[in-house]
Amino acid sequence: MAFQVPETCTLPTADRPLRLAEFDALFRTAVREVETLSPTHARLRLAGPDGLEATVRDLAARETRCCSFFTFTVTPRPAGLLLDVEVPAAYAGVLASLVGRAR
Repeated sequence: MAFQVPETCTLPTADRPLRLAEFDALFRTAVREVETLSPTHARLRLAGPDGLEATVRDLAARETRCCSFFTFTVTPRPAGLLLDVEVPAAYAGVLASLVGRAR
């Protein structure tokens, strides 16, 4: 699935496939459920090995640096993590693209 990269993204073009591969690896190994709460808010339930929370927080922080419109909230749960992803309405298509990859 193609990913919609917004013009405001400051990640160098050469690094974008690597970042996308990081998200794909996370989604493939840790996503247990994807819920679209609204066009601008998605929630992913994640579970995985020790260190998952640190991995998710690191990836979210790096993504926020290049695409500052993302708001990632990581909430530890007994059975894993919740990852809430929110964007302004102008970036709903970007979120939909990310959710599509996560599914």
